[in-house]
Amino acid sequence: MVEKPQGKIDVRILSFLTSNMFLACILFALGQLLGWFHLNSQFVWGWWENRPIVALLTFSLPAGLCFWWGMQLAYAEMGEIWGPRFLIFGFSYLTFPLLTWYFLNESMFTAKTMTCVFLSFLIIGVQFFWR
Repeated sequence: MVEKPQGKIDVRILSFLTSNMFLACILFALGQLLGWFHLNSQFVWGWWENRPIVALLTFSLPAGLCFWWGMQLAYAEMGEIWGPRFLIFGFSYLTFPLLTWYFLNESMFTAKTMTCVFLSFLIIGVQFFWR
């Protein structure tokens, strides 16, 4: 049996997916999730409607810390600011449509939104595969 040689893409994915990058991606996704609740809880639950300071303290401070620590980890791995920035952007188009659809019943299945989601996957793919 002939063994298939490991391709460049496989090596790039494995070199990208270090424990620090995995943790950075988790922190970026969590930061996006908290950011969504900070801005949109007022539209989901009436209690939050006139409580911007409570929402700020509850959601934005932890979100900011997630982005701070995630950026430190991703920058240490990638050695540049643009890569982590595009990862954060890409994760925003993964979390926002899902949360908006689930909590506000706004469909993400419009041509415009699906194009943006597709493009966010491409942006994340560029970070995975282009070194």
